[in-house]
Amino acid sequence: MKPIIAITASYEEDYAGLKHRYASWVLKAGGIPVVVPFGLGEEEVRELCGITHGLLLSGGSDIDPAHYGEEPLPELGRVTPERDRLELLLVREFAAKDKPIFAICRGHQVLNVALGGSLYQDIHSQCGGLQHNQKAPRSYATHRIRAEENSIVSRIAGASEFRVNSFHHQAVKDAAPGLRITARSEDGIVEAIESENHRFVLGVQWHPEDTAEVDEVSRNLFVKFVAACRI
Repeated sequence: MKPIIAITASYEEDYAGLKHRYASWVLKAGGIPVVVPFGLGEEEVRELCGITHGLLLSGGSDIDPAHYGEEPLPELGRVTPERDRLELLLVREFAAKDKPIFAICRGHQVLNVALGGSLYQDIHSQCGGLQHNQKAPRSYATHRIRAEENSIVSRIAGASEFRVNSFHHQAVKDAAPGLRITARSEDGIVEAIESENHRFVLGVQWHPEDTAEVDEVSRNLFVKFVAACRI
Protein backbone atom coordinates (compact mmCIF):
# COMPACT_ATOMS: atom_id res chain seq x y z
CA MET A 1 0.00 0.00 0.00
CA LYS A 2 1.32 3.43 -0.93
CA PRO A 3 1.66 5.87 1.98
CA ILE A 4 -0.68 8.86 2.06
CA ILE A 5 1.19 12.13 2.57
CA ALA A 6 -0.54 15.24 3.94
CA ILE A 7 0.85 18.41 2.31
CA THR A 8 0.23 21.92 3.60
CA ALA A 9 -0.74 24.71 1.23
CA SER A 10 -0.36 28.48 1.13
CA TYR A 11 -3.26 30.54 2.45
CA GLU A 12 -5.19 33.18 0.55
CA GLU A 13 -8.50 34.75 1.51
CA ASP A 14 -10.52 32.80 -1.06
CA TYR A 15 -8.38 29.76 -1.82
CA ALA A 16 -5.47 27.53 -0.84
CA GLY A 17 -2.52 27.16 -3.20
CA LEU A 18 0.23 24.58 -3.76
CA LYS A 19 2.97 24.34 -6.36
CA HIS A 20 2.53 21.19 -8.43
CA ARG A 21 6.12 20.13 -7.78
CA TYR A 22 5.52 19.21 -4.13
CA ALA A 23 2.81 16.70 -4.99
CA SER A 24 4.60 15.57 -8.14
CA TRP A 25 7.76 14.51 -6.30
CA VAL A 26 5.76 12.74 -3.60
CA LEU A 27 4.01 10.80 -6.37
CA LYS A 28 7.29 10.00 -8.10
CA ALA A 29 8.72 8.79 -4.79
CA GLY A 30 5.82 6.36 -4.38
CA GLY A 31 3.42 8.27 -2.13
CA ILE A 32 -0.13 9.55 -2.54
CA PRO A 33 -0.28 13.31 -1.85
CA VAL A 34 -3.33 14.99 -0.30
CA VAL A 35 -3.59 18.73 0.32
CA VAL A 36 -4.62 19.73 3.85
CA PRO A 37 -7.62 22.12 3.84
CA PHE A 38 -7.79 25.11 6.14
CA GLY A 39 -10.27 25.35 8.99
CA LEU A 40 -9.42 22.06 10.68
CA GLY A 41 -9.61 22.04 14.45
CA GLU A 42 -7.69 19.90 16.93
CA GLU A 43 -10.05 16.92 16.58
CA GLU A 44 -9.89 16.98 12.78
CA VAL A 45 -6.10 17.26 12.87
CA ARG A 46 -5.95 14.18 15.11
CA GLU A 47 -8.20 12.28 12.69
CA LEU A 48 -6.15 13.41 9.69
CA CYS A 49 -2.98 12.24 11.39
CA GLY A 50 -4.62 8.90 12.05
CA ILE A 51 -5.44 8.25 8.38
CA THR A 52 -2.24 9.58 6.80
CA HIS A 53 1.33 8.33 7.03
CA GLY A 54 3.44 11.48 6.89
CA LEU A 55 3.43 15.28 6.76
CA LEU A 56 5.11 17.53 4.18
CA LEU A 57 5.29 21.20 5.16
CA SER A 58 5.64 23.43 2.10
CA GLY A 59 7.22 26.85 1.67
CA GLY A 60 5.48 30.20 1.90
CA SER A 61 5.11 33.44 3.83
CA ASP A 62 6.53 34.52 7.20
CA ILE A 63 5.53 33.20 10.61
CA ASP A 64 4.06 35.52 13.22
CA PRO A 65 6.91 36.12 15.71
CA ALA A 66 4.36 36.08 18.55
CA HIS A 67 4.61 32.28 18.30
CA TYR A 68 8.19 32.47 19.57
CA GLY A 69 7.74 35.36 21.97
CA GLU A 70 8.91 38.31 19.87
CA GLU A 71 7.40 41.53 18.54
CA PRO A 72 7.44 42.14 14.76
CA LEU A 73 10.49 43.89 13.31
CA PRO A 74 10.08 46.37 10.42
CA GLU A 75 11.52 43.80 7.98
CA LEU A 76 8.91 41.13 8.81
CA GLY A 77 6.95 40.11 5.72
CA ARG A 78 3.37 39.00 5.22
CA VAL A 79 2.00 36.65 7.88
CA THR A 80 -1.01 34.33 7.57
CA PRO A 81 -2.47 33.58 11.02
CA GLU A 82 -4.71 30.73 9.87
CA ARG A 83 -1.83 28.94 8.20
CA ASP A 84 0.35 29.39 11.28
CA ARG A 85 -2.40 28.02 13.53
CA LEU A 86 -3.02 24.94 11.40
CA GLU A 87 0.60 24.05 10.70
CA LEU A 88 1.62 24.38 14.33
CA LEU A 89 -1.20 21.98 15.26
CA LEU A 90 -0.16 19.56 12.52
CA VAL A 91 3.50 19.47 13.52
CA ARG A 92 2.72 18.87 17.17
CA GLU A 93 0.23 16.09 16.39
CA PHE A 94 2.40 14.26 13.86
CA ALA A 95 5.45 14.58 16.12
CA ALA A 96 3.48 13.27 19.10
CA LYS A 97 2.46 10.23 17.04
CA ASP A 98 6.03 9.79 15.70
CA LYS A 99 4.92 10.04 12.09
CA PRO A 100 7.49 11.26 9.54
CA ILE A 101 7.70 15.00 8.86
CA PHE A 102 9.59 16.58 5.96
CA ALA A 103 9.67 20.38 6.23
CA ILE A 104 10.77 22.71 3.42
CA CYS A 105 11.80 26.40 3.76
CA ARG A 106 8.91 28.04 5.68
CA GLY A 107 8.01 24.51 6.79
CA HIS A 108 11.52 24.09 8.23
CA GLN A 109 10.95 27.25 10.25
CA VAL A 110 7.43 26.19 11.34
CA LEU A 111 8.81 22.85 12.50
CA ASN A 112 11.31 24.63 14.73
CA VAL A 113 8.78 27.10 16.15
CA ALA A 114 6.12 24.41 16.76
CA LEU A 115 8.54 22.44 18.93
CA GLY A 116 9.78 25.44 20.92
CA GLY A 117 12.49 27.13 18.84
CA SER A 118 12.90 30.68 17.52
CA LEU A 119 13.71 32.44 14.24
CA TYR A 120 15.62 35.35 12.82
CA GLN A 121 12.81 37.51 11.46
CA ASP A 122 15.13 38.92 8.78
CA ILE A 123 18.58 37.47 8.28
CA HIS A 124 19.80 40.39 6.15
CA SER A 125 19.33 42.94 8.93
CA GLN A 126 20.07 40.58 11.82
CA CYS A 127 22.88 38.41 10.44
CA GLY A 128 24.25 39.61 7.10
CA GLY A 129 26.20 37.18 4.92
CA LEU A 130 25.43 35.41 1.65
CA GLN A 131 22.66 36.03 -0.85
CA HIS A 132 19.77 33.92 0.43
CA ASN A 133 17.16 35.14 -2.04
CA GLN A 134 18.90 34.17 -5.23
CA LYS A 135 18.47 35.93 -8.57
CA ALA A 136 19.31 32.72 -10.46
CA PRO A 137 16.59 30.31 -11.69
CA ARG A 138 14.86 28.28 -8.96
CA SER A 139 16.36 25.06 -10.30
CA TYR A 140 19.93 26.32 -9.90
CA ALA A 141 21.98 25.61 -6.76
CA THR A 142 23.73 28.84 -5.81
CA HIS A 143 25.60 28.22 -2.56
CA ARG A 144 27.29 25.44 -0.63
CA ILE A 145 26.19 23.94 2.68
CA ARG A 146 28.05 21.69 5.10
CA ALA A 147 26.21 18.85 6.81
CA GLU A 148 27.24 16.95 9.92
CA GLU A 149 28.48 13.43 9.36
CA ASN A 150 25.99 10.67 10.21
CA SER A 151 23.07 13.09 10.07
CA ILE A 152 19.94 12.21 8.10
CA VAL A 153 20.70 14.87 5.52
CA SER A 154 24.33 13.83 4.99
CA ARG A 155 23.34 10.17 4.66
CA ILE A 156 20.69 11.06 2.10
CA ALA A 157 23.12 13.29 0.20
CA GLY A 158 25.99 10.80 0.43
CA ALA A 159 28.25 13.77 1.17
CA SER A 160 28.97 16.33 3.85
CA GLU A 161 29.16 19.23 1.39
CA PHE A 162 26.85 20.03 -1.51
CA ARG A 163 25.10 22.98 -3.14
CA VAL A 164 21.51 24.13 -2.74
CA ASN A 165 19.17 26.84 -4.01
CA SER A 166 18.04 29.63 -1.68
CA PHE A 167 14.83 31.70 -1.41
CA HIS A 168 14.27 32.98 2.12
CA HIS A 169 14.82 35.93 4.45
CA GLN A 170 13.98 34.20 7.73
CA ALA A 171 15.97 31.39 9.36
CA VAL A 172 16.24 29.23 12.46
CA LYS A 173 17.87 31.08 15.37
CA ASP A 174 17.61 28.82 18.43
CA ALA A 175 16.83 25.18 17.68
CA ALA A 176 13.89 23.70 19.55
CA PRO A 177 14.56 21.20 22.35
CA GLY A 178 15.07 17.81 20.74
CA LEU A 179 15.98 19.27 17.35
CA ARG A 180 19.60 19.23 16.22
CA ILE A 181 21.16 21.60 13.71
CA THR A 182 22.78 19.36 11.11
CA ALA A 183 23.72 21.70 8.24
CA ARG A 184 24.75 25.31 7.79
CA SER A 185 25.74 27.60 4.94
CA GLU A 186 29.15 29.30 4.83
CA ASP A 187 27.78 32.33 6.69
CA GLY A 188 26.36 30.20 9.50
CA ILE A 189 22.68 30.19 8.50
CA VAL A 190 20.95 26.99 9.60
CA GLU A 191 20.15 24.89 6.51
CA ALA A 192 18.91 21.64 8.11
CA ILE A 193 17.47 20.48 11.41
CA GLU A 194 16.39 17.02 12.48
CA SER A 195 14.85 15.40 15.52
CA GLU A 196 16.87 13.37 17.99
CA ASN A 197 13.69 11.74 19.32
CA HIS A 198 11.73 10.63 16.24
CA ARG A 199 12.16 8.14 13.40
CA PHE A 200 12.19 10.78 10.64
CA VAL A 201 11.70 14.49 11.29
CA LEU A 202 13.77 16.63 8.92
CA GLY A 203 13.67 20.29 7.98
CA VAL A 204 15.63 21.87 5.13
CA GLN A 205 15.90 25.58 4.39
CA TRP A 206 16.24 25.20 0.62
CA HIS A 207 13.66 24.14 -2.00
CA PRO A 208 14.41 20.59 -3.22
CA GLU A 209 11.11 20.42 -5.09
CA ASP A 210 12.57 22.98 -7.52
CA THR A 211 15.91 21.21 -8.03
CA ALA A 212 14.85 17.55 -7.97
CA GLU A 213 14.62 17.40 -11.76
CA VAL A 214 18.35 18.04 -12.06
CA ASP A 215 19.73 17.12 -8.65
CA GLU A 216 19.97 13.63 -7.17
CA VAL A 217 20.23 14.84 -3.57
CA SER A 218 16.91 16.67 -3.92
CA ARG A 219 15.20 13.62 -5.41
CA ASN A 220 16.58 11.41 -2.66
CA LEU A 221 15.10 13.66 0.02
CA PHE A 222 11.63 12.86 -1.28
CA VAL A 223 12.44 9.18 -1.80
CA LYS A 224 13.74 8.71 1.75
CA PHE A 225 10.86 10.65 3.28
CA VAL A 226 8.23 8.59 1.49
CA ALA A 227 10.12 5.39 2.34
CA ALA A 228 10.04 6.38 6.03
CA CYS A 229 6.27 6.83 5.72
CA ARG A 230 5.89 3.18 4.66
CA ILE A 231 7.23 1.80 7.93
